Amino acid sequence: MTKIIDPYGSELVEDYTKIIKDFGLDVFTPTTFPEPNRIMRRGVVFAGRDLNIIAKCIKEKKPFYALSGIMPTSPQIHLGNKMVVENLAYFQKHGAITFILIADLEAAAARGVSLEEGRQSALDFHIPAYLALGLDPKKTIFYFQSENKDVVHFAYEAAKKITLNEFKAIYGNADPGRIMSAVTQVGDILYPQFKERMPGIIPVGLDQDPHIRLTRDIVSRMKAKKFFAPSSLYHKYTPSLDGSIKMSKSKPESCINLPEDPKDVCKKIKRALTGGRDTLEEHRKLGAVIEKDMVFELLKQHLIEDDAELDKIYNEYKSGKMTSGELKQIACEKMTAFMNDFTAKLEKHRKDVKNLNFVKFS
Repeated sequence: MTKIIDPYGSELVEDYTKIIKDFGLDVFTPTTFPEPNRIMRRGVVFAGRDLNIIAKCIKEKKPFYALSGIMPTSPQIHLGNKMVVENLAYFQKHGAITFILIADLEAAAARGVSLEEGRQSALDFHIPAYLALGLDPKKTIFYFQSENKDVVHFAYEAAKKITLNEFKAIYGNADPGRIMSAVTQVGDILYPQFKERMPGIIPVGLDQDPHIRLTRDIVSRMKAKKFFAPSSLYHKYTPSLDGSIKMSKSKPESCINLPEDPKDVCKKIKRALTGGRDTLEEHRKLGAVIEKDMVFELLKQHLIEDDAELDKIYNEYKSGKMTSGELKQIACEKMTAFMNDFTAKLEKHRKDVKNLNFVKFS
């Protein structure tokens, strides 16, 4: 049976190695790009498609773009969004023309959020949040899906290039809303190439890979247009604090949102699954089982930038010198500092929104 990765569902990926094989992804190595960021260095970024094209653009200083979207529905974002922004910011710093699309049409179709509500949510929170996480407001181009008629027109053209059975093979089923949403996203992914053909990279969570595959299929059937097939970069999920493979809003007690009261987050961290032993004596003797420790994973993926600092914690915890309680205390302090910094930057960038570079459509 063919495995379906569903960007609209909640199926979890347990075996990343198998996924790489099943979907023909390229294994990511930190040496692919210059000065890899934290999640690239630590194996959180694990796969991609056509990464050498982007590496060549960076090395030779040739034009390329990086793009991601905002779904303006929730009053909070999550740590997966944070990793996408960190990778976008990495490519932005290495020369990418950076686009953020606000998927207000998709929010209206899939979540029942009106265009006006989606617009207000994006301007008040989501866009400032992405800037607070590291995007350069002066180097980022924004647009609203509903205003971009070129994308909508292209979606209709793209829809003619794929059959119903092919769509079902990628997405699992093919209800009309899903089809319209998917082909519109194809237009979004290729939009930066409408004026100038150039390579582009889309950093995403693995659940968004169907959109990449559909776009690449359609590009291959529009050879006369000479689009570059989009490259992509995939990060692993941040595991839930209870040990599940992915943080989920359905488990609010084990999920960390942005922003969130640091005191509430610390309570969650205190209850998190750790790799500590049953007794202190056993822990001192045998050390922690770090592979099972969700708090260390949080430090590794999100809270400690310096590799030497992380290595020191790893060695002390692995040897039993550091206890689970001490590790949780470090995570609480780091998370409190991060949340306070994020909240301050969020307020600062709310004032910047009116001066951002939004595409103006006639």
